[in-house]
Amino acid sequence: MTDRTTEITAFLHGAGWEDAARMPLAGDASLRRYVRLVRSDARAILMDAPPGTGEDVRPFLEIAEWLSRNGASAPEILASDIEAGLLLLEDLGDDLLARHATRSPEKEPDLYAEAARLLVELHRPEPPDRPSYLDEMPELAATVVDWYAPDARAHRGVIRDALADVVDRHLTGGEVFVHRDYHAENLLWLPDRRGTARIGVLDFQDAMRGPAEYDLASLIHDPRRTVAEAAVAAATRAYLDASGANAETTATRIAICSVQRSLRIIGRVFTRLCLHSGRTSYLRFIPPTWAALQRELRHPALAPVRRVLDGLLPEPDARWLADVEARAGTLHGRDHAGAE
Repeated sequence: MTDRTTEITAFLHGAGWEDAARMPLAGDASLRRYVRLVRSDARAILMDAPPGTGEDVRPFLEIAEWLSRNGASAPEILASDIEAGLLLLEDLGDDLLARHATRSPEKEPDLYAEAARLLVELHRPEPPDRPSYLDEMPELAATVVDWYAPDARAHRGVIRDALADVVDRHLTGGEVFVHRDYHAENLLWLPDRRGTARIGVLDFQDAMRGPAEYDLASLIHDPRRTVAEAAVAAATRAYLDASGANAETTATRIAICSVQRSLRIIGRVFTRLCLHSGRTSYLRFIPPTWAALQRELRHPALAPVRRVLDGLLPEPDARWLADVEARAGTLHGRDHAGAE
């Protein structure tokens, strides 16, 4: 057995789950690994986050405790070995909002409305002691040129400054809990629970403090699936009704958050995962993210950013996608696509 296998076996033995059947689950964009454990009629989830890869389970533990304390359904922590990067979690099941909405499209508006109402509830308490995402938004938006458009890296600072001016002007006010990846494949439908606890929350370890509309933008502008217009409207209306926010101001802030998110994930996430790590499956998310970016850039508040980006970024057409796929994994170890 490898050293890691020995560590996991010892951890499961100490937790009383060493005799459970193990079924690997699909992972995410990180180096964490998830395994479903089954014994008789009991189930749990093993999170394997090797510290040697840069993973750290402490943020997950801290945010899980904060979410549970504030009425959300985060997985209960059944056992932990922080130094080894191993957690045993409550198994909340497989009924992701994305799957449920696809299986029962007539329920999609209600599901998205419920997810939006949960956001408002999570914005009421003092946010967890996490860094401010507002401080990082402009710089992370500018990383689009590091991987997606390296020929435009000379314009990196101009992109950052344009986004910073828009953020400073429009994303004012207090900061709240921001999941930062709040979408239908990180949310579960738990109909046996009550109120907003019917929405289970996953993959929250990167949460920060930030603008209230950021997670709503992630929910309704989701590159992983086409969100029905009725669901977008239902989520937006539920958010406005529950928060009492102004509709026009909220629309402006959603557009800004959506543009920043689209720029970041096109370059720093989807393109980088292909070129750096060889994970070509993420390329399929770039065209819908590009479409959302072009749509939201038309908002008047984003005119300064639109002017800066005009002509800088290539359209992710079939030729561009094929070229990037052909170079999958060739830039491993690089800081950006233009690095020597």
